[in-house]
Amino acid sequence: MDRNLRARDIMTRGVQCIREDQSLQDAARMMRELNVGCLPICGDDQRLQGLITDRDIVVKCCADGKDPASMRAGDLAGNLHWIDADSNAQEALDTMEVHQIKRLPVIDVQGGHRLVGMITEANLAKNLSDADIAEFAIRVYAAN
Repeated sequence: MDRNLRARDIMTRGVQCIREDQSLQDAARMMRELNVGCLPICGDDQRLQGLITDRDIVVKCCADGKDPASMRAGDLAGNLHWIDADSNAQEALDTMEVHQIKRLPVIDVQGGHRLVGMITEANLAKNLSDADIAEFAIRVYAAN
């Protein structure tokens, strides 16, 4: 990976949040409309509170017989890992590998601690060598 790249250079911009008080049904619809499998959860202050994935909705709601229309996105916020937009892109890769995550929110710390983007596997694939992609896959998918 180019050592001069910053997280902001490789991220996807224009990420849309779901509010923590919105339902999981709202989250599922939003994911369908945006053709994504993950949404950032933001509070009333528009700051990042967590992430919710399509898998979270299925496993932590539907599979338990809960009603997605009455369960709130904030209920599934979970652990949150993020990176500063000005951090080196290698730090983003390292964070994703260490925590075995496939999506990493990017926060502009100097710009009011606001969510400015998301780094995904697709972003990494565009910026990593084949060897780096293989190493990432081993560390994230095969490690247990």
